[in-house]
Amino acid sequence: MLYLKRKIDAFLAEWKANPDRKPLIVKGPRQVGKTESIKRFGEMNYQSVITINFVEEPKYKMITADGYKADDIIKNISRMDPSKRFIEGETLIFFDELQEFPEIATALKFFKIDGRFDVICSGSMLGINYRKIESNSVGYKSDYEMFSLDFEEFLWAKGYDDAFIEDMLEHMRNLTPFNEVQMSVCSSLFLDYCILGGMPAVVREFIVKGTFEGSLEIQRQLIADYKEDIRKYAEGIDQTRILNVFNHIPVQLAKDNKKFQISKVASGARFRDYRGCVEWLDDAGMVNICYCLNFPELPLQGNYDDTKYKIYFADSGLLVAMLDEEAQEDLRTNKNLGVYKGALYENVVGEALVKAGYKLYYYKRDDSTLEQDFFVRTASALIPVEVKAKNGTAKSMRTLISSEKYADIHCGIKFTGGNIGYSDNIYTFPYFCAFLLKRYLAGANI
Repeated sequence: MLYLKRKIDAFLAEWKANPDRKPLIVKGPRQVGKTESIKRFGEMNYQSVITINFVEEPKYKMITADGYKADDIIKNISRMDPSKRFIEGETLIFFDELQEFPEIATALKFFKIDGRFDVICSGSMLGINYRKIESNSVGYKSDYEMFSLDFEEFLWAKGYDDAFIEDMLEHMRNLTPFNEVQMSVCSSLFLDYCILGGMPAVVREFIVKGTFEGSLEIQRQLIADYKEDIRKYAEGIDQTRILNVFNHIPVQLAKDNKKFQISKVASGARFRDYRGCVEWLDDAGMVNICYCLNFPELPLQGNYDDTKYKIYFADSGLLVAMLDEEAQEDLRTNKNLGVYKGALYENVVGEALVKAGYKLYYYKRDDSTLEQDFFVRTASALIPVEVKAKNGTAKSMRTLISSEKYADIHCGIKFTGGNIGYSDNIYTFPYFCAFLLKRYLAGANI
């Protein structure tokens, strides 16, 4: 099977190189490639890889019967399967589907103290019961959050190397427009990525076949799997309400005002009845929540209204799979990304920001038309980020930059279908550069 190079590969190599490494927990939504990447890393770096999947083999939940010490657990694993080889310094123990048995996290402390074997845990839906895992292993573990492929990983899958990506970043840094060939190639690749999303199963199918054939079926199956997870793991919250919210995201993104309104989810729905549903989807890694700032100023943390938000899908391919038939046809045949009033562009840029490590915030002033899609920050400045379907005027952004009211804002960034440009303190970049924003800002003096 075609292996897709992922960012976690480099992280795992660094983790192994650290002599003081702690047991590692890899979290992330289902089907983003966690198990595949960890298993491949294990096979390439250890003489023995012991994989214990708590969903496929629930009998292994008994391994803590004699306690959580490393020796006790190893003895019990060996009793259940004598063929598993524990070689000191050369063995990776991989606990998969951790969400089914979060208690095993208590053992991580003892494995770290013991020090003879490396341990990696992984699972989807971990955010849901992460507090329990955290309290059981605090101070004795490292964490890594994995997402579906970002555009950089998609470029790797298509055969492009780091030099190609570095060249894109140089264009941004020097504000040098891309030539016609570069614009055409990058825009075309980005269109494909938007339609597919970053789920490995979808991307792999596309790379192998070279067409979109079968991609929609895989995307729809993923949606069905996500809904199944909601039914299986949502405890203490009404599953129907969570499903209602999930199903309503595309509809609400299609509006001019993309703010998510609970009242539109079901007749008579009230915010207080749905409290926890949106957070549940966020914890499960299915969605990205973009909160409305109380005022566009630093710091961002704590400066937002948790009752006002927009909801985006964590993977744009899932949004595509939930579009109606006509929009599907328009998107795949005509490559028209303007469907749903630019919702797809916004979703893709929001997704790129989250995958780069940003939290999402927007601003809408109640008493005027002033509205801003996203904000990111540097050490000393707040930077509004606009996503334009066409290269429009960005009136709100100009107001934020020029008004003395907004002291933390000196310039803005606009993502459009056009080329690189700069005027009136607004930096314009093509959509396909969104994944590079954090790297660009780290080296830019703006």
